[in-house]
Amino acid sequence: MFKNKILPVLFATIVISLSEFLRNEVLFKSIWLNHYNQLGITFPSEPVNGAVWGIWSLGLAFAIFYLSDHLEFKQTFLFSWFIGFVLMWVVLWNLAVLPIGILLYAIPLSLLETYLATWVVYKFK
Repeated sequence: MFKNKILPVLFATIVISLSEFLRNEVLFKSIWLNHYNQLGITFPSEPVNGAVWGIWSLGLAFAIFYLSDHLEFKQTFLFSWFIGFVLMWVVLWNLAVLPIGILLYAIPLSLLETYLATWVVYKFK
């Protein structure tokens, strides 16, 4: 059970978490800070926010794992990307906190992130 259920989810969670951290805290932090500043609010980057993103990463990894038992690789990858990212962006846009210009970079990077996490799940299960 540990090797073919928990490890794939754990490894996919690590891939997702590292990708999210790199993208949002290193590469595009200034875009987020500027956008939130223009809205007159503070960008949430306290440790508790990182923990919540860790839970989100685990949830996405679990969703990928679950879907991998029911769908082919390509379907798992694309559906996971949709439920993990597209729906999140719709909510962020609806709350007016999504800097739309970031999607030019976020879409391909999130596709890569989801592809790698899906590959990890299929590789280790």
